[in-house]
Amino acid sequence: MSTTPTDLTALEAATGDDPGQRAATGNRWGGVWWRHALALLALAFALFPILFIVSSAFNNAGTLSTSGLMPTVIGLDNFHDLFNDPARPYWNWYRNSVVICVVATLCTLFLGASAAYAFSRLRWQGRRAGLLFILLMQMFPAVLAFGALYITFANIGQVLPALGLNTLLGLILVYLGGAMGSNIWLLKGYFDTVPKELDEAAYIDGASHARIFFTVTLRLVTPILATVAMLAFVGLWGEFLLASIFLTDVDQQTLAVGLWQTRNADQNAYFGQFVAGAVLASIPVVLVYLGLQRQLIGGLTQGSVK
Repeated sequence: MSTTPTDLTALEAATGDDPGQRAATGNRWGGVWWRHALALLALAFALFPILFIVSSAFNNAGTLSTSGLMPTVIGLDNFHDLFNDPARPYWNWYRNSVVICVVATLCTLFLGASAAYAFSRLRWQGRRAGLLFILLMQMFPAVLAFGALYITFANIGQVLPALGLNTLLGLILVYLGGAMGSNIWLLKGYFDTVPKELDEAAYIDGASHARIFFTVTLRLVTPILATVAMLAFVGLWGEFLLASIFLTDVDQQTLAVGLWQTRNADQNAYFGQFVAGAVLASIPVVLVYLGLQRQLIGGLTQGSVK
């Protein structure tokens, strides 16, 4: 009994055994396998430090030489040693970091949004020159101002001790002065996308500039405010250089400075306390990102549509 080409085609269609389809599938996987390999390699490279830190935090051995991806003895000894070390007030560091980051972030949002609104909506002499000056100042490294800031706040502390060196308020003021430039430009660019007709309509109804700013404009730029808040909070949470210069008292230090001194005291013996503190220190950043994730996504979507 002979088989015609039409019968072979019908048989292949019924069984799903198509040589052309097999060749296409093979070529497709043969051309993209290296991309999947690179993605897996990048994922492993990104997850390795996280797995190492978490594993070391729950490793009761508590030393660098005994740390690895798999803890030898699982327990909470590192956290117990961290919380009960009188020479290292971890919760004071945590409180100081939270206070500094929350207050500085809120003040950065208010000052940055106010300045961006003025540059975007109001017309006044020196507006363009002010924007160019802010942009120019961003080209100079912030490290150049550390010496001048130290001397300035040392002299201020002799008159107003609450604003001098080794005070949280003084460090917050320094952070506010250095975080305005890029935030103003970022906020102004988003403010420009809000139609000015809304401001004109509210102004005709008798609203002042302050009322328009607080009741109309801020509600429409919530996504960019969330973005700036997240960037400011994350940047301040891990800031080390200025905090190490301004805060010399152990009880006034932040998490970044305190954990660095813990590791620097004895890199091997205190490694368990260091990684345990690092794990707890990552919680606020994760919570801030999760809390503002919806606004961030909305900001990206609205920005692309506008």
